[in-house]
Amino acid sequence: MSAPADIATTRGSSSAPSLQASNVTIKFGGLVAVNDVTFTIPRESVVSLIGPNGAGKTTFFNILTGLYQPTSGVVELDGRDVTGRPPHKIAQLGLARTFQNIRLFNLMTAEENVMVAMHSHLKTGIFGTVFGSPRKRREERAAHEFAAELLDFVGIAKTRDEYARNLSYGDQRRLEVARALALRPKVLLLDEPTAGMNPQESAVFTDFVHRIRDERHLSVLLIEHDMSVVMRVSERITVLDRGEVIAEGGPNDIRANQRVVEAYLGKSGTEQAGGLA
Repeated sequence: MSAPADIATTRGSSSAPSLQASNVTIKFGGLVAVNDVTFTIPRESVVSLIGPNGAGKTTFFNILTGLYQPTSGVVELDGRDVTGRPPHKIAQLGLARTFQNIRLFNLMTAEENVMVAMHSHLKTGIFGTVFGSPRKRREERAAHEFAAELLDFVGIAKTRDEYARNLSYGDQRRLEVARALALRPKVLLLDEPTAGMNPQESAVFTDFVHRIRDERHLSVLLIEHDMSVVMRVSERITVLDRGEVIAEGGPNDIRANQRVVEAYLGKSGTEQAGGLA
């Protein structure tokens, strides 16, 4: 089932990358947290952003999503300048994210959590809401159907009427993804999506990321510390260290990059480079 007409958004038809950050810098007082970073996410690609602790990954994520305004530089989403726009406006334009620490409405059901994210795409005004207009009823019915579709897509249809707080950890992660997909994004940002998962769960989630890209026709950007996940899931990897890009390329390129090995292990630990495999 495709998204309801009243909820779905129109995809850009240009050949521009899904997301482009150009010469982005952010300073907090005298600290340069991200320094002159240029970064591209091609359309319908899976890209990972990696780096040692303190490299600036989450700060850069927060710039892309509008939580932080860069000191300089430009962020473009589907060819449109979104630099400094508030997070809800950027979300409306097609960028959705999950968080390292799960952020769900614990006393809402799984279905209600997904429907909350549809709010910005619903068109019925206050009059229709108060008086229960036919259009309002059609929108509500379509929203319920779309929520059910997304819960089924992420594999937790059976939890539709369960409170979010009662779901397993893995199901809560999947519910966060379903809620993000309810925004009909062009780009989905996943922050540490396999944190807390065992190796088998991580492998399943890796396959799921490719399915999201292929079946929902969007681009995916991950921050991920598990290098086995990064190497399996990514078509392109960008490495940050101390707020600067030190390497970009495919998994094999990154695995063999001496600067990346040193950033993670230090010069004295380069003989352990197999840890990036």
